[in-house]
Amino acid sequence: MNFKDAIGLIQPASKVNYDKAVERQAVLTKPAGALGFLEVIANQFCSISPEFPPRVPSSPVVCVFASDHGVLEEGITPWPQEVTTQMVANFLSGGAAINAIAKQIGAKVSVIDIGVAGDTSRYAGVIDKKIRPGTDNLARRPAMTLKNAEDAVQAGFDVANDVIDEGCDLLVIGDMGIGNTTPSAALISWFTNSDVEDTTGRGTGIDDDHMVVKIKAIKAAHSRLQGDGLSDPLEILASIGGLEIAGMVGLILAGALRRVPVVLDGVIADAAAVVGHQLTRNATDYLFAGHLSQEPGAQKALDYIGLKPVLVLDLRLGEGTGGCLSVPIIQSAVRTLVEMATFDSAGVSEA
Repeated sequence: MNFKDAIGLIQPASKVNYDKAVERQAVLTKPAGALGFLEVIANQFCSISPEFPPRVPSSPVVCVFASDHGVLEEGITPWPQEVTTQMVANFLSGGAAINAIAKQIGAKVSVIDIGVAGDTSRYAGVIDKKIRPGTDNLARRPAMTLKNAEDAVQAGFDVANDVIDEGCDLLVIGDMGIGNTTPSAALISWFTNSDVEDTTGRGTGIDDDHMVVKIKAIKAAHSRLQGDGLSDPLEILASIGGLEIAGMVGLILAGALRRVPVVLDGVIADAAAVVGHQLTRNATDYLFAGHLSQEPGAQKALDYIGLKPVLVLDLRLGEGTGGCLSVPIIQSAVRTLVEMATFDSAGVSEA
């Protein structure tokens, strides 16, 4: 299916199942509201599920989208572009943080080359969806063509459908790409109408001099975008975004269409969620914010789409790490709703 056709088919989450969850929460053996945000998570999960009571998710998959960025030409970071390719190899050999965390919670890690500048074909296990070898320099030219962006969204949409067909019942978004906090901040500040200084962070830990360059690059991209007069979300994504962000947008759309929850990671995934929100507000019903990234754009993005993070751990690594860490909490929230006894079944007196 083409992702554009899917957009019109995505329905809001089920209010009927949500109301059933709220009713069940009221008769479980606990004081009302005693499980706090876990109850909110469980209720939302029920609204996503096509059945009630829902099944506790047991087959999470972390989809790590990797891509490179031409804006590195501006000198936004001291990290070389080659690190992206090297980290793809690290993911596939099981040596990255996301591998350790995914192993701990029993999640599978899928690595997608959607726009890495280097050659990843020699690495066993990589999913080859390369649209082009990195984007152009968004500070001076459109990052990619509209067709590139649409192809990348379709690639992410197809990857998500494939892993769902294979049994995945909880999608976690991950990313890898040196320089990718720059297009993320550009997209978030543009769509949320926020000052660039309020959405731009230090990414890999850049110093003050690099921050000046980074902010200047984003402002240049915005000035160019204003001059082009673009308003369509996909055109804006193509102009100032990244290929991995576009892939994540496709994954979000597929999850929403298939009623499979999608767990966001950090600011890169948050930027994708903002774009997805522009394409259809209904897609946001199917999202959980795994954590709050240290990148300031993350809070702006989550406020804009109306999500509260499950975790706040001062993370800024990416890869899907924060999203993955939230999975046991989401599972626990659902399990408490499904498996706790009611006052009547347990013979416990109510207040």
